[in-house]
Amino acid sequence: MPRDLAQLRTEIDAVDRDLLELLNRRAGLANEVGELKRSEGSTVFRPEREAQVIQGLQQRNPGPLKAQNVATIWREIMSACRALEAPQRIAYLGPAGTFSEQAAVQFFGSSIQHVPCVSFDEVFQAAAAGTADFGVVPVENSTEGVVTRSLDLLLTSPLHIVGEVSLLVRHHLLRKENSLAGIEAVLAHPQALAQCQGWLGKHLPEVERRAVASNAEGARLAAEHPNWAAIAGERAGSEFGLHIAAHAIQDEAFNRTRFAVVCLPQTLAAPQASGKDCISLVVSVPNRPGAVHDILVPLKQHGVSMTRFESRPARSGQWEYFFFIDVQGHPSQPHVAAALADLQRLCAFYKVLGTYPASD
Repeated sequence: MPRDLAQLRTEIDAVDRDLLELLNRRAGLANEVGELKRSEGSTVFRPEREAQVIQGLQQRNPGPLKAQNVATIWREIMSACRALEAPQRIAYLGPAGTFSEQAAVQFFGSSIQHVPCVSFDEVFQAAAAGTADFGVVPVENSTEGVVTRSLDLLLTSPLHIVGEVSLLVRHHLLRKENSLAGIEAVLAHPQALAQCQGWLGKHLPEVERRAVASNAEGARLAAEHPNWAAIAGERAGSEFGLHIAAHAIQDEAFNRTRFAVVCLPQTLAAPQASGKDCISLVVSVPNRPGAVHDILVPLKQHGVSMTRFESRPARSGQWEYFFFIDVQGHPSQPHVAAALADLQRLCAFYKVLGTYPASD
């Protein structure tokens, strides 16, 4: 006979008690791990280890939970256990409610100490100076391409990339009134304004577009001025008590932003191989015919796949460029190490920006 609602709730309560006991047991084991790490002087956070744990659980998952739900649940469990060992300070472009904050929580879990910053430069400074353990910055958008300031800072910073997170970005028009009438200005980060220019041109063609430091800052200002609107995520709308006057106004339906997790090498060395890794490089080559072609040859010869290739002016006044390259693999793999060694010999400048587990 089918069970009634009361019976099902009784069974759920029993399962919840079992889960609570198991979670606390896991937390106790995590505390023991933390004590061993402190005695050895090793780092608390191991992104490759956490990636392997989540991938293993997803492969063993019989359902009905979806794989992404498993990842979200276990990331929060690991975040809570990690916080018992040592709370982590994470810097990101603030204030509260930005996509950068959302990316930080998606990567580290919610059991973190938030360090909101007013600019990408301040995020890098906080992580380099020790005000924060890690920084989270956007590096690439599927609609507008690379975030140039982040690439410029990676070029000169002592920080390296130890992780990445890809975020599905939904831009909403937020304001105090739940309508489009009477809007005098739309405020957002320049990237968000560019990602929504088609919608703005069609629905608010005469309205001023005003660039601000972050989307959440635009939402904060819109909460203070009834005739202003902001472009931001649902998180910012909740944070500042704003209505969603128009949903999902980005020009591309599947608009994604890729974020890099950065830190000092002494905070966390390059993660070990996870089985699904990425290496980010920046190089420059002598200004001669065929030089750019030549640096791609070692990758082909050794069977290493390139997933990104971007150029940035070197600002030397000589029409020279830096090339930002992402390749699949880990330096511990012989064919990858051979390809990188051959590539480096061809370069006038060569810097590994980071080796890290690739996001889904």
